[in-house]
Amino acid sequence: MKSSVRFVVFLLFVMSMLFACSGLPGPMVSDMGLNQPALGLYGVEESPGSERFEEIVENPFISTAEQPVSVFGADVDNAAYTWFRSRILNGMLPDPNSVRIEEYLNYFDYNYSGPADGTPFSANLEMNDCPWNPGHQLLLIGVQGKDVPQQELPPSNLTFLVDVSGSMGSLNKLPLVKSSIKKLLNNLTDRDRIAIISYSSLVHTVLRSTSASEKEKIIEAVDSLEADGSTAGFDALSRAYRQAENGYLEGGNNRIIMATDGDFNVGPASDEAMVELIEEKRGKGIYLTLLGYGMGNWNDSMMEKLSNAGDGNYYYIDSEAEADRIFGYALAGTLLTIANDLKLQISFDPQLVAEYRLIGYENRLLTEEDFEDDSVDSGDIGAGHSVTALYELVLNPAAEEARGLSSYMDLQIRYKNPGDSESTLVTH
Repeated sequence: MKSSVRFVVFLLFVMSMLFACSGLPGPMVSDMGLNQPALGLYGVEESPGSERFEEIVENPFISTAEQPVSVFGADVDNAAYTWFRSRILNGMLPDPNSVRIEEYLNYFDYNYSGPADGTPFSANLEMNDCPWNPGHQLLLIGVQGKDVPQQELPPSNLTFLVDVSGSMGSLNKLPLVKSSIKKLLNNLTDRDRIAIISYSSLVHTVLRSTSASEKEKIIEAVDSLEADGSTAGFDALSRAYRQAENGYLEGGNNRIIMATDGDFNVGPASDEAMVELIEEKRGKGIYLTLLGYGMGNWNDSMMEKLSNAGDGNYYYIDSEAEADRIFGYALAGTLLTIANDLKLQISFDPQLVAEYRLIGYENRLLTEEDFEDDSVDSGDIGAGHSVTALYELVLNPAAEEARGLSSYMDLQIRYKNPGDSESTLVTH
């Protein structure tokens, strides 16, 4: 696993060259966001090293003769990449267990062709020589969600849940949270509503549900937030869900946006207790977005679990530029979910493919039974989001003769339209 950091960075640059050679737009070096201001420019002096990450065991090669079918759940989060970027800009390497390769891949826009048949997304497939393993092939699967113009977004009922504990006092934490909320406010309409709940040792309703047209009132509430005390995250989440339920908009985007450095230390703070609360509430049509800030006591493990449980998304904001991206041109994807429980099933032809391995998605692996089971939760995709997956393939000798004449694999996708309990199947 310790080689993963070098592998992923190498992979990103290699993909740039592959796309350039194929004539397709790709994640060129200039698009990697490494020209963003380093966190050190905020004057922050933190003591990284106590962050918590789930252990990652990389996917092995699998014999197609023994197991021809591979299934995984979609993931459009990209917090791992911005975490990596913030560490590099501060002269540090990231923890190997923070390297979720799929989130590096999914940070970038590959200009995939969008859906044209009325479905919420399209599938794009490419295969080429594997650049780091001569003789192997690299299969790319790109699922592109439909775009929804910002002016066509449904009205939003947003409840900001802001961590104002003492650990949020750093300049790249609470001040950046305030700036993020103001950026979002500038992109909302009079149909949208905002509530703000803060939490430290105690939980406070700073602003009850208020029309986004009352900008001065909202900004005054945002500016009043100050960092102090410990972190009662469980009680805060409970109140945020009550607020979201009270302001619920039928047919609208009902979402809690939680901004924190990830450190919960008061109340039932176990991952399991938080996940149980969120799973209980997600069936009511309220989504959860997690925004992470800062270093030092970062609990990535819990943040990812909460996001997965809440049918939501998870971002790590390391700069003003990243806040602009999440709440600016990518706003539709941040706020509007177009498909729930997106699952991909790839069936390889054993006559052509001897072995395969899925690169990344280690904590998103599913079984064939899971693919058919609509009760199994999976990833969700927002408007304009794309999901990129790579498989490294070892081909059989017969594949050289059959190249271009036969199908190497079949792709099946299951998804639910928001609010539906039964999935729809699409085959490529």
